[in-house]
Amino acid sequence: MDENNQNMDTSSPEIKKDEPSDNVGMAAIAYIVFFIPLLTDYKDDEFIKFHVKQSLLIFVSYLFFYFLRFFPLIGGIIWRLFPLIYLSELALMVIGILNALRREKKELPFIGKYADGLYNFLKKGFTK
Repeated sequence: MDENNQNMDTSSPEIKKDEPSDNVGMAAIAYIVFFIPLLTDYKDDEFIKFHVKQSLLIFVSYLFFYFLRFFPLIGGIIWRLFPLIYLSELALMVIGILNALRREKKELPFIGKYADGLYNFLKKGFTK
């Protein structure tokens, strides 16, 4: 029996896990509709804020590329690449949802490092 108990702890030391486990569902919902967790009591939780920032970045990048399609010169290129852009943003959403369900605060590939900057920029712009 002691042999089974010794093998039970398989946590990785480099992954940051958040203590509260009841916020996992709200963090996953943030990737589907980013503002829903902001309307609840969980809006002050750091774990929720982290995932809301990540999902907000995905949403803003989607809007950016969507509106960029209508400009004459670059619009044709974006129009042709839009299915690839859409699939990559969908993949980022799935990665974010899986990270939230695993209670990880791991940045999304390629764009995760810009989430705090965008969130602070939008927060400063709307609180004046």
